[in-house]
Amino acid sequence: MYVCICRAVTEKEVAEVVDAGARTVDDVGERCGAGTGCGSCKERICAILDEAAKSSGRILFRAAS
Repeated sequence: MYVCICRAVTEKEVAEVVDAGARTVDDVGERCGAGTGCGSCKERICAILDEAAKSSGRILFRAAS
């Protein structure tokens, strides 16, 4: 399923960049482009970041949107 329609980025692609070390929406945008267009996907990107942080037990830091 697409997370970011503007950049045609899938949920799997976002999860992969998060697994590779992206910790903020800006990190995700720099690595795959998601969240750098209209911004409507930022909420879903945050949810993916939250899920990853909870499952790994790490602290989540988000840049202000």
